[in-house]
Amino acid sequence: MARSLNEWLWQHEFWLPPGITWEDMQETEDIRYPQPRDLLLSVPFALILVVIRCAFERAIALPLSSKLGVRDKQRPKAQPNPMLETFYSTRCKNPEEGELISLAKQCDLPVQKVDMWFRRRRNTDRPSLSKKFCEACWRFTFYIISFFTGLAVLYDKPWLWDHRECWTGYPQQPLQTSVFWYYLLELSFYCSLVFTLPFDVKRKDFKEQIVHHAATIFLISFSYCANYIRIGTLVMVIHDASDCFLEPTKIFNYMKWKKTCDTLFMIFSAVFLVSRLVIFPYTVLYNTYYYSMEIFQPFFGYYFVNALLIILQLLHVFWSCLIIHMVYKFILQGTMEKDMRSDTEESDKDEEREKIMEKEKNRITYFSNVASNSYIQRNGSEPLNNRTHLTNGHVKER
Repeated sequence: MARSLNEWLWQHEFWLPPGITWEDMQETEDIRYPQPRDLLLSVPFALILVVIRCAFERAIALPLSSKLGVRDKQRPKAQPNPMLETFYSTRCKNPEEGELISLAKQCDLPVQKVDMWFRRRRNTDRPSLSKKFCEACWRFTFYIISFFTGLAVLYDKPWLWDHRECWTGYPQQPLQTSVFWYYLLELSFYCSLVFTLPFDVKRKDFKEQIVHHAATIFLISFSYCANYIRIGTLVMVIHDASDCFLEPTKIFNYMKWKKTCDTLFMIFSAVFLVSRLVIFPYTVLYNTYYYSMEIFQPFFGYYFVNALLIILQLLHVFWSCLIIHMVYKFILQGTMEKDMRSDTEESDKDEEREKIMEKEKNRITYFSNVASNSYIQRNGSEPLNNRTHLTNGHVKER
């Protein structure tokens, strides 16, 4: 059964244009073509990247965050409560009002205390500022290396400047060693992101990120097997261009360098909108959809690659709407709005209100004592706390 499934999966009609078979893609001593088995190297390389990332964050990023003044907010911890903890872990992290009332009765606690416990417990699970800083540093380091590696690999390639060259001689286009390692680097990185997905910072667009990672891995893998490598290299270098500005924007935001953060955000917005909404559709989508048909007739691989590219473009439109909204707020308010993708930390409003009332009460008591002492001193008498009352009503000086 496994053999039959393998034979069905690797039918040349799925991967290659009409008239081309796997025999035509056999390697020789002088010519090397992409082979599907090469993709297996991405798994150990992804694990190596995970190890490098852990070492980088602990040895470089975390000490750097301390030196740059990135401080984690002190969060009050929820008091140990087995019943509430069980409900939090197994049923719901944000219970409704009726559930809060029921839990309050079971724990013999006020509803406000139970609500406060869940707020604090949710805040405990939220990533710290130093964790966000370390993650942004790692991604910034990789995107910079990847982007300039892509430019170094592609600057002398004809298809970077003339997009019709992506299809010259397709699919029998020899694989160059530099392009192979660039492909392996990108694929290994996105595989490593899948491995660390449960531990990375989860934002409000978490589901969109999963779709993006899956579409990217499928696109890179399929384009390699079907020898869509030239168009794949263009996709990767275009995506890395804007990511090089996104991560330092986050870093300076965590450092609270407001002006630098705002400047980088505007640069990132311009690069993202131009690269994802202008360059990508023309250089990649139009190229793959229209120019490729001048060389071969449509086949399964043609439709599959275009479907993945359209999914990426829909994600670009989704994120572009968020960015445009933030730019609009920036123009109106003069400062960058908080990242709409970030999860907002909840505050203990009841506790804060109690603290404020306590401070006001202490302040009133303090001013009342000061006023009383000032009045007594203005009438030539000493403060009452410097005298001792006798049982007969007389006052004895201390």
